[in-house]
Amino acid sequence: MTITYGDFEAVDIRVGRITRAEPFPEARKPAIKLWVDFGGEIGEKRSSAQITKHYIPEGLIGRQVLAVVNFPPRQIGKVMSEVLVLGVPDADGEVVLIAPGHDVPLGVKLF
Repeated sequence: MTITYGDFEAVDIRVGRITRAEPFPEARKPAIKLWVDFGGEIGEKRSSAQITKHYIPEGLIGRQVLAVVNFPPRQIGKVMSEVLVLGVPDADGEVVLIAPGHDVPLGVKLF
């Protein structure tokens, strides 16, 4: 499937910093609840991510991540997920978070 540059621009991917992370034992698949700060314009948003193979909640605090911020909120168990934190699968299919290679300002848009 081919998309246009306009299609790509419609996906609002921003940099945020994880400010809080907690286990999510109520989830059907092992997951972690995340609070991600995107700075002034967007603020802090919640999410849930199936990232328990490579990450523990305490180790996520302060990490920068990329997330789609313009999806409608989605109820995931008891968590209202407001953003989609992005990752790619490793060789075993487990999620590895996508992050900038250097610290960048919160809220900057991927282009």
